[in-house]
Amino acid sequence: MGNSFGCSASGERLVSAARDGDFVEAKMLLEYNPCLAKYSTFGGLNSPLHFAASKGHNEIVALLLENGADVNSRNYCGQTALMQACRYGHWEVVQTLVLFRCNVTRADYLSGRTALHFAAVNGHVRCMRLVAADFVPSTSFKSLNRQPLSSSDTSDGSSFTKTSGLCKFINKAADGGVTALHIAALNGYFDCVQLLLDLNANVSAATFHYGTSMDLIGAGSTPLHYAACGGNLKCCMILISNGANRLSLNCNGWLPLDVARMWGRHWLEPLLDPHSDVQIPVFPPSNYLSLPLMSVLNIARDYGMQSSASTSDDADICAVCLERACTVAAEG
Repeated sequence: MGNSFGCSASGERLVSAARDGDFVEAKMLLEYNPCLAKYSTFGGLNSPLHFAASKGHNEIVALLLENGADVNSRNYCGQTALMQACRYGHWEVVQTLVLFRCNVTRADYLSGRTALHFAAVNGHVRCMRLVAADFVPSTSFKSLNRQPLSSSDTSDGSSFTKTSGLCKFINKAADGGVTALHIAALNGYFDCVQLLLDLNANVSAATFHYGTSMDLIGAGSTPLHYAACGGNLKCCMILISNGANRLSLNCNGWLPLDVARMWGRHWLEPLLDPHSDVQIPVFPPSNYLSLPLMSVLNIARDYGMQSSASTSDDADICAVCLERACTVAAEG
């Protein structure tokens, strides 16, 4: 969209401005032609919104969205701006995209990964918390995590619907059945593992039996198998403390202990041994589990975004500070 010869030059200038973080240039181009916000490079490679999100230029992201950019637009890989921001850990951009009601459940075309998967790859725990914000009800920690809500817990079942949606989102599998918990465990991001478990991630989820992207771990593997491959002791302990089974066999007949030995993670053997007597500590909830975040986002959407969008006319801007309306009347 917006790739006619008449606007392609201006569109490419906007792409460069979004990529380089040139807010002044981007604002000037959009004031001249707001439709440029919907421009995409030839072949649909990336839009200005994708470039700004991937580089962490939050002001430009907000500017593009305010001028009509599609918050859920995809590039040629099927990736949204949210996926790009989560991939590189730009949590401020993620927050802005969520405020503009982006679709957090979309998966890309290549691997079926959502924004949550992309955030888990590099351990961007703040991004993970933000993309789950609309699913987490403002309830007590115990009722959310230790005692899952049932439809009888509320009169209208709204909390149950939110919690059910949260479970589906958190446990959504990419190609091969890999969940965000598998990815975080493999890469040793224990803070991400803890947060996902607090948000009702399935500690026993197994990858698909017909194959997985990590064939050396084996199809039908649990997050504990993946953690054993990654070699992070704390990840393994957190999983076990949340009910991970040391006796789980994958399709190759391997225990997590076998995976650890295959990958040379010998320091994990005392913990992963089925007859282990290693004392597992009690881990506190994630520091990133901020339950009122859903309410904060809704308030920002209902009031904050509207107030920021309605600015004074240029004629009312103070000639001195160039920011707020002038309150001093000129005389004589």
